[in-house]
Amino acid sequence: MGLFTKESATVETETRITPMIVRTSNVAKELLQFSINYKVPVHSLDFHLIGTETFNKVIVEGGVEDWIELSDDEIRNLKEADFLNPKLELKQVYEIEIFSLAEKHILDSIDMSIGGNASLCKIYLTIKSGSVAHYYPKFQDDFIHAIKKKMLRANIMVGIFDSIMVPNLLDLLAKIHVEGNYRFETQERYLIAQSVEPVETINDKLILHYEAKRHNTDQQGRVDYAKRGYLMSAVKDELLIEYIKPKKGESGRNCRGEYIIPKEPIVKYEPTFTTGEKITVLNTPTSIEYRAAAGGYVTLEGGAYDIHSEVEISEISFKTTGSIETQLDADVSINVKEKDSMKDAIGQGMEVTVNVINIEGSVGPNAKVTAKKATVEGQVHQSAIIRADELTINVHKGTAYGKDVHIARLEHGIVEAERVTVSQATGGKIRAREIIIDLLGSHVKLSASHLIEIKKIQGGENQLRIDPMIDESEEHLHEHSDQIAQVRNSIRSIRKELDGYEQTWLENAPVIEDLKRKLAYYKANGIKLPVAFVEKYQQHKLFKGKLDSLRRELKSKEDQHAWLTEKHTSLQSEIFDARIINHDLWRNHNEIVFKLIDPPIEVFYVPVENSDEKILGLYEDADGEFSIKVMT
Repeated sequence: MGLFTKESATVETETRITPMIVRTSNVAKELLQFSINYKVPVHSLDFHLIGTETFNKVIVEGGVEDWIELSDDEIRNLKEADFLNPKLELKQVYEIEIFSLAEKHILDSIDMSIGGNASLCKIYLTIKSGSVAHYYPKFQDDFIHAIKKKMLRANIMVGIFDSIMVPNLLDLLAKIHVEGNYRFETQERYLIAQSVEPVETINDKLILHYEAKRHNTDQQGRVDYAKRGYLMSAVKDELLIEYIKPKKGESGRNCRGEYIIPKEPIVKYEPTFTTGEKITVLNTPTSIEYRAAAGGYVTLEGGAYDIHSEVEISEISFKTTGSIETQLDADVSINVKEKDSMKDAIGQGMEVTVNVINIEGSVGPNAKVTAKKATVEGQVHQSAIIRADELTINVHKGTAYGKDVHIARLEHGIVEAERVTVSQATGGKIRAREIIIDLLGSHVKLSASHLIEIKKIQGGENQLRIDPMIDESEEHLHEHSDQIAQVRNSIRSIRKELDGYEQTWLENAPVIEDLKRKLAYYKANGIKLPVAFVEKYQQHKLFKGKLDSLRRELKSKEDQHAWLTEKHTSLQSEIFDARIINHDLWRNHNEIVFKLIDPPIEVFYVPVENSDEKILGLYEDADGEFSIKVMT
């Protein structure tokens, strides 16, 4: 919002001028000329507005009508259509009395200024924080007069567009009247004049929405040259490109009475490209939209935009493509062809996000791959991370997350998934709901919530653990336990309060029944009810309401406790259905562990060398003792 010049504070000057009444159409210009003529600073001058005359004239073909003075009623009857008539001109002539400032005015304690928006179709009064308004009988008239003086200094017309001024200031004026001395703790702004705002002209514009996905800066705002936006993905119906059509604006008139003519639109971005069959073109009155007709990635070849779904590249590296980030739900499939065992198909530090990826080679150090379906025909480096719902890896040394994971050879890698199948495992950690190992080597830690199945054991020093918390975090378990404790405390507190109410209810039951009979008798015989009886009956109803409320609250808490404890118990009970199955003889030293939630203990068992204990599970005897037994 632009600010006009604010009136300066009163200054003392030795030069005094005789007050003079003048007629002018430009108050600011008149004051400046007056100061020049009388050789006094313009800020030492002030004026009173004595009267205002408003004139209009209409430009007609072959000439111009004379200026016609408008009455107050004619001004009030001016409509928006009149202001939007380009042939209508408005002017005002003000009769003012100019004089020298001699002393401070009581309104000087209010630091206020006038400002407007860019078109000057809205004019605002701003009062700075720290200002103080002192009420006196003529405060409202003087305050409005002071505002109008500031409007005239800014060449803003008065009496035409400012009918909203007093209504918008009523609350402020009321507060000042009530408080007597009102301090403005914060800056306050009020709309005091409003004319006809023009509609801005719209220049044409071409917006490449798909380019907004090209994130190549890091968290500190520095350019990340590894993220160059090699592929720009899109999902079906996504807005890719938008052409904003040019449109000439509409006329208006500002609070200076000036007619505002809209600019002609600038046209320089009309589309010259074409589109393929997988891009839908929607022509609307205001724009042309180019939307994806199918998921994939955006291509621009020979001036034609289209959507493709499959791409083959030799490698993903800093030198060739940089990191590739597409939407997981976009139908994009990448085939990385590099097979050389001395090179990485996914280079060091590269990040790839895609719906489907087939990597014919290896995933290098510190690389990150995220997909819905991923295949790695080479190996995953120990510092690489790969995530996919469906994941197949040849040699895994890194970290993998997924739902259904298949690994040919696990070499000290880490896997977390719902179901994991490994052909051969030598070292490493697996956490899943179900784990199946064809050939178990040495130094492997397996943790499952439901099943660990081993086809053949070759090594030893392995740990096979059944943990029902695989599917739940420790933090969630603690939070769950805390909720149960809180609900139990609430139940005890409510029950204690309810017991007191129940006891009182029973003790007063005979009295209440007697009261009901008396009230029924009085009512049936048309006898006025005694006030004491009515009040006592009302107390009884309130007491009953509280009693019912406590009963409902207790029932709700008991239901909540039952649900929480049932969920807690179900987690614990699942461990008794969990199994560790070994289709081979137990060889070397291997440790079996079942982890309980309540009590929080771990039950250990080491199978005997060459034993054929095929199915192991957790058993609880009659004394509540837990042990690991062979199950049938």
